[in-house]
Amino acid sequence: MENLIRVAVDAMGGDYAPAEAVKGAVAAVKEKENVEVLLVGKQEVIEKELSVCSYPKERIRVVNASQVIETGEPPVAAIRGKKDSSIVVGMKMVKQQEADAFVSAGSSGAILVGGTTIVGRIRGVERAPLAPLIPTKKGVSLLIDCGANVDARASHLVQFAKMGSIYMEHVVGVKKPRVGIVNIGVEEEKGNALVKETYPLLRECKDINFIGSIEAREIPAGAADVIVTEAFVGNVILKLYEGLGATLLSKVKEGLMSSLRSKIGALLIKPALKATLKSFDASQYGGAPLLGLRGLVVKCHGNSRETEFKNSIIQCISFKEQGINEKIGENLKVSNEEKKEG
Repeated sequence: MENLIRVAVDAMGGDYAPAEAVKGAVAAVKEKENVEVLLVGKQEVIEKELSVCSYPKERIRVVNASQVIETGEPPVAAIRGKKDSSIVVGMKMVKQQEADAFVSAGSSGAILVGGTTIVGRIRGVERAPLAPLIPTKKGVSLLIDCGANVDARASHLVQFAKMGSIYMEHVVGVKKPRVGIVNIGVEEEKGNALVKETYPLLRECKDINFIGSIEAREIPAGAADVIVTEAFVGNVILKLYEGLGATLLSKVKEGLMSSLRSKIGALLIKPALKATLKSFDASQYGGAPLLGLRGLVVKCHGNSRETEFKNSIIQCISFKEQGINEKIGENLKVSNEEKKEG
């Protein structure tokens, strides 16, 4: 088939490798006819997992990589020292345009380092942020950055806002996405030095729909479509979001099973409750793209299962079809030209 989008998947990364990555790849090619998955890792191990699966053989290939970067390894040393690891081999495929995207649930540090040093940033991009979609009352919002740039500058956050807006509009389909900066209050004079410096810069941006500050408690309600912050705060928000969601779900189940009456009620509300809870399952939205690179790199949770791998692969299709990298590059080029003229 022509115009196949090629997605390299790190089959050795994550807590449940390679089984869940393989199952996710199989599910993706069954659901989408325009994708080819390249499973990167130890060939014999991957082929053993594939042998029990039914799938279109011409759209899943195995690319051998003899080494694995473990989660606890120093990222820079691992990228330099393990040239035949699944992460390095997969990213080199993206760099050499042998793959359109790379998906991994492996070491976050190695993926961030590899993304910047191997795939490389788009010209004009100062920093590449991790940007996961998080569930809200109104659908989803993009949290940018959630872990890549702890010591960000104001100019970085402005670029995050622009890249996040492009992603939300063209991949998620949100017209004129509302951009908010995470703050401790809605007043412009509030916040730390970084927020105070960034706020007026965002307000002056003509190519984003900036709505001002957003407090953390407003995020679940969907008060903004693009939530801009540096990585330390973003990661705290993401981890609290995930932990609170799991705790609430556990308490709801506990309450529903607490008595005979509640168990009968649980049976009556089960279909509606299941649909509601599914909308708040982050795995439904895929992984976090590392935006601003010359090729697409998507980081999945370390505990990702089949569903998140599948959705991350499908996520790459929209990214490629919409030409997100090209749009980001053009946006930053225009912005830089406007600065020079000014």
